[in-house]
Amino acid sequence: MNEKERFMTKAVKQALAAMKQDEVPIGAVIVKDGKVIARAHNRRRKSNDATAHAETEAIRKACKKIGDWRLNGCEMYVTLEPCLMCLGACYNARISKVYFGAYDKTEGRSEMMRSVNTLNHNLETEGGVLEEKCSNILTQYFKSKRSARNLPADDCD
Repeated sequence: MNEKERFMTKAVKQALAAMKQDEVPIGAVIVKDGKVIARAHNRRRKSNDATAHAETEAIRKACKKIGDWRLNGCEMYVTLEPCLMCLGACYNARISKVYFGAYDKTEGRSEMMRSVNTLNHNLETEGGVLEEKCSNILTQYFKSKRSARNLPADDCD
């Protein structure tokens, strides 16, 4: 297992913890100098906070841990391609690189953000790290939700 897969496995564990709490199973970890400094998962339902995505929760924890809002030299590993809010938070926190597992095929957000050249920080993204595993967790979660509500296969949360 390479380093990217090792850290993504830690994010997957966070996604599974979210699923146990009936949250959308997305997990994130932030790494600095080869060490995890923050772990988090989605908490929107539990906290009744629309911004409590895995990424923003991890950023808050990492900032608190290092005592600065700038996360220079940090990398994030997240199980799903981040939404625009979370990518914006990564830019604002000065995260160097975001690795994600499953692609959000409906939006392609990281490509969209990469095309914006007016930002004052360069954020690299790389998708597909343990993609199948990350994708399967999300598929399993939404399938069980649809089944519990007797919804058609193409409906989602």
